[in-house]
Amino acid sequence: MSILNFLKSQAWEIIQWEENDSRDTLSFRWPDEDREIKRGAQLIVRESQAVQFVYLGQFGDTFAPGKHSLVTDNIPILCRLQGWKYGFESPFKADVYYVVTRLFSGNKWGTSNPIMMRDQDFGIVRVRAFGTYDFRIVDPKVFLKEVAGTDNHFRLDEFHETMRSRIVSVFTDAVASARIPVLDLATRYQEVGEAILPLVNPQTVAKYGIEVTSFILENASVPPEVEAAIDKRSSMSAVGNLNDYVKFQMAQGLEKGEGGTGSAAAQLGIGLAMAQQLAHQFNQPQAAAGTPPPPLGAPTAPAAAAAGIPKLLSPAEVAQSLGVTEADVMASLESGDLKGKKIGAAWRISQGALEEFLKH
Repeated sequence: MSILNFLKSQAWEIIQWEENDSRDTLSFRWPDEDREIKRGAQLIVRESQAVQFVYLGQFGDTFAPGKHSLVTDNIPILCRLQGWKYGFESPFKADVYYVVTRLFSGNKWGTSNPIMMRDQDFGIVRVRAFGTYDFRIVDPKVFLKEVAGTDNHFRLDEFHETMRSRIVSVFTDAVASARIPVLDLATRYQEVGEAILPLVNPQTVAKYGIEVTSFILENASVPPEVEAAIDKRSSMSAVGNLNDYVKFQMAQGLEKGEGGTGSAAAQLGIGLAMAQQLAHQFNQPQAAAGTPPPPLGAPTAPAAAAAGIPKLLSPAEVAQSLGVTEADVMASLESGDLKGKKIGAAWRISQGALEEFLKH
């Protein structure tokens, strides 16, 4: 075998990479085994691949998917870098990088520390967030120059931390620009994702040669004290009219027959509210023809006026008038909420004291 034939036998005639374990591979340097590439060699680039030639540290030609013959017309940049004025006839050496251009989906991102943001409802709050994003390589030259470098086999996990920090930074800017309240983040995840894409892609394409195709915010959380404030606000909204809610709670306690001084006061409050409502009804025009009968045992108005003394009621009479138990009235007298006079072992309540109590 002549020396020329031997040299030709040492040159590559077919260049291809089958990606047997490339699920997490971003770029792969084709192993030339220190052999040259012959003129007219076949370069095979599969779908979701791109090939970048590098000669002495300078970028040469870039090839899209397909079968390419390495002749003068197909490698004009490499011909210029090699200094071939009239095309090449002899084998040559160059680094061949396969770059995977398929979509890399389901990449996780998250805030390692809470991010500070200004909220219209709570002021300055700390927010944690996480989600996923999809991306693909769109500029092999920029990716190889800024990310992979001369790495023979550059994998996704080597680039994950860089992308995560970049995504978190852009997420913060997007939320601030959109002015989305913390209370609305949970219902506007899609809006946040759509707002981030126009902000992140100009940076990632220019700096890394990477385009983010989708951004998903899965969850955003705030500190426990802010969550408690949100829960209180939700509870107040659910209650609605606070006065009606308190009356309902009192009625529930009365129905269950709960005991104790606190319960007695609550029941007495219900009774007083009922009495106020009845008094209001009695004052209506349709009830003007009649006059409610005085409490049992109470002196009539003429008699009380003639005697020159105030109208007095016993605890039992007050309880009967208000529709509560006598024990409830006694509890209010002993606590001082209802003013009365104790004569010996008996309590007496003036009509004025009872009316004053009903006002409160």
